Amino acid sequence: MRLKSLLTAFIAAATLAWPAAAQDCVGRNLFDDMAPERLAQLRAATDAVPHHKGLFWRAGKGDSHVLLLGTYHFADPRHERTMARFGPEIDRAAALLVEAGPAEEAKLAEAMAADPTLVVDTTGPTLPERLGEADWQALSAALEDRGLPALIASKLRPWYVAVMLGISPCMKRMVEARGDAGGLDHLLIARAEAADVPVRALEPWDTVFTLFRDMTPKEEEDMIRAAMPAAAYADDYATTLSDSYFAGDSWLIWEFGRFDAYENSGLSRAEVDRQMRLAQEKLMDQRNESWIQPIEQAAADAARQGKGVVAGFGALHLPGRHGVLQLLQNRGWTISPVTVEGIGDGG
Repeated sequence: MRLKSLLTAFIAAATLAWPAAAQDCVGRNLFDDMAPERLAQLRAATDAVPHHKGLFWRAGKGDSHVLLLGTYHFADPRHERTMARFGPEIDRAAALLVEAGPAEEAKLAEAMAADPTLVVDTTGPTLPERLGEADWQALSAALEDRGLPALIASKLRPWYVAVMLGISPCMKRMVEARGDAGGLDHLLIARAEAADVPVRALEPWDTVFTLFRDMTPKEEEDMIRAAMPAAAYADDYATTLSDSYFAGDSWLIWEFGRFDAYENSGLSRAEVDRQMRLAQEKLMDQRNESWIQPIEQAAADAARQGKGVVAGFGALHLPGRHGVLQLLQNRGWTISPVTVEGIGDGG
């Protein structure tokens, strides 16, 4: 999830500029008018996922302690409650661990400015050639809404297109007007920097460019097709996502994307499941596995100072059999939820 907020900070280098003043994002919560049987299906699929409920957790093992904060990567006034609750703990921490810190964001921006081929394919077939006329017309219209002219969009790498489809036009305008995504991640970093608490990245700055490297052409094309349905009502989807996050129900929106693709992507159910599994492995599971060692090492180093560490990353990295919570629990850590009044239920 953090990858999306990182990328949006640099979209202006490859797109037409939006007006400086962004309007407030307005959308409806798609769960409010969903058929009860459909919502029951989504909740049943979500309930089967370990640790699917809750945003904030403590983990302990011996003298080592970690405060784990599941983040939402865009600005929202409700983040103030989270910062009021956990800001003092950041001040006392030995380190703040995040997906990417200021140094990593700067390197990513420099790389994208210096080498457009990181997101543009200058040698292979264009997206219209790969997707066919009908799919390309729908895709190009969605990307136009996000400030990407068809001529530029036709040459973008599929993974980048899929990321762009996951950002509503309103959110994109808001990011460009602010100069950053303004999400909880940035608030945590700003608090740590103000308290002279070291900020450490959990992964290299170029992770985004390696995640999809081994995908087949068909997998790349299906990744776009699976992302298309939600792009058609992106502002409603964004409202549903934010409401689900602040209700402590982040995984529910993941399952919503699956069922929406079943009905509207044109892919078979098996193809959708394959795409969802691939996306989960690349965007979450593999990265979660790679984060455990640095989290444990940072906590051990902090314990020798009589302190703990705080780790903040996208909320979807917490749940699941390969989520950070379960991976820590498998290694002998004790985890427990932390509640914040008015945000989720932490249980």
